[in-house]
Amino acid sequence: MADPRGFLKHPERETPTRRPVELRLLDYKEVYNKFDRSTLQTQASRCMDCGIPFCHNGCPLGNLIPEWNDLVFKGRWDDGLDRLHATNNFPEFTGRLCPAPCEASCVLGINQPAVTIKQVEVELIEKAFQENTVTPVLPSETTGKSVAVVGSGPAGLAAAQQLTRAGHAVTVFERADRIGGLLRYGIPEFKMEKHFIDRRLDQMEAEGTVFRAGVNVGVDITVEELRAQFDAVVLANGSTIGRDLPVPGRELTGIYQAMEYLPQSNRFAVGDEVPDQVTAKGKKVVIIGGGDTGADCLGTALRQGAEIVHQFEIMPRPPAERAESTPWPLYPLMYRVSSAHEEGGERVFSVNTEQFVGENGQVTGLKAHEVQMRGGRFEKVEGSDFELECDLVLLAMGFVGPEREDLLDKLGVDYDPRGNVARDDHFAAKGVPGVFVAGDAGRGQSLIVWAIAEGRAAAASVDAYLTGSTELPAPILPTTVAQR
Repeated sequence: MADPRGFLKHPERETPTRRPVELRLLDYKEVYNKFDRSTLQTQASRCMDCGIPFCHNGCPLGNLIPEWNDLVFKGRWDDGLDRLHATNNFPEFTGRLCPAPCEASCVLGINQPAVTIKQVEVELIEKAFQENTVTPVLPSETTGKSVAVVGSGPAGLAAAQQLTRAGHAVTVFERADRIGGLLRYGIPEFKMEKHFIDRRLDQMEAEGTVFRAGVNVGVDITVEELRAQFDAVVLANGSTIGRDLPVPGRELTGIYQAMEYLPQSNRFAVGDEVPDQVTAKGKKVVIIGGGDTGADCLGTALRQGAEIVHQFEIMPRPPAERAESTPWPLYPLMYRVSSAHEEGGERVFSVNTEQFVGENGQVTGLKAHEVQMRGGRFEKVEGSDFELECDLVLLAMGFVGPEREDLLDKLGVDYDPRGNVARDDHFAAKGVPGVFVAGDAGRGQSLIVWAIAEGRAAAASVDAYLTGSTELPAPILPTTVAQR
């Protein structure tokens, strides 16, 4: 390392400040202020010469974190970008949206605040885009083979970019009206503005990737047409069936899945007309689900002018510091406060909703009670029943698998016990030659870094299937022997 004593000279961890709450609630722009690059270089110097960089293992992409930290500290930004892009197609996405398991496994983090890995990552790529050094990477030759990628989230985009660069003719199909999948319509603008997607798509189009939005594969193009037109297919259609809450009163109007609610807000935020938009303005809102999607709903509802918001979580409140059950270098179970939680609302832990109530077909409230964990099961705390007024309920309890009817069943794929598309160690769909599976459709709901990693690994397997061998780099994942 350029400064092996950097972590001793600069023990403080510094990250960007957030815009004042009262200002950021007036718009949908990203919540963070700009970060001074000289301060960033100081933060990069905190990366230790630790011998065994556990951050590599913490990141599913296998990012070469100590290398690009060192290069940023030395001011060698272009070299740092090369090392960053060597393992990660879209650091501008992960640098904003990833929960940073790499930082949780940082060796410095054992007894000091971890290195600001995620911030170095995003500043590296932002500087490159600002200076126009992110340019198309063209294949040296074409293979004459064609690949269809179904789904344009991070897994599909990563697979598409890798396969295009390998010389294949790649077409990405997306049933929504714009490319981007959950990046486009599931992530609020205040977490990632959508022009960051558009500029990367410009690069991919210049490389030769073809995008076809507004095409529902299995309906607008049949499975038979898809197999006839393409030599291989990559299924990256995600895990999009939201977990429901089948309790009495679920049929009432005013109860929506998070992914019915968030896409409408994203469209509104970029200036689209949204007829009959579901909005929280002036309403008493309950969000059921305490994860990231629930926080996304919270920040959105507050920007829409909700009267009051409660966010329910069935799990108990995590400890303030790393729980003993998740020792270093595991991703720690601990209480976290997102930007949305800073902005308002009330978080309620250890609570279970047992019934929705309403009048004239409209939800007006819910009945719930506290729970406690015993023997691995939730049990009701007797005497803890309560009722809460609400006229908008958002279900943000995760996803249970990919949709089957229009595409997967027609392709004839098998499913694993969890309801995901079954695949072998090389990401090939079991029983369907020439079809590969990447991301949440095969893995189940997971992180953006896993999606990109799986897209890269699947691309290497597709390339080997089409040409007999591959030189595409790919992370070594538990479900693959991708490099061969």
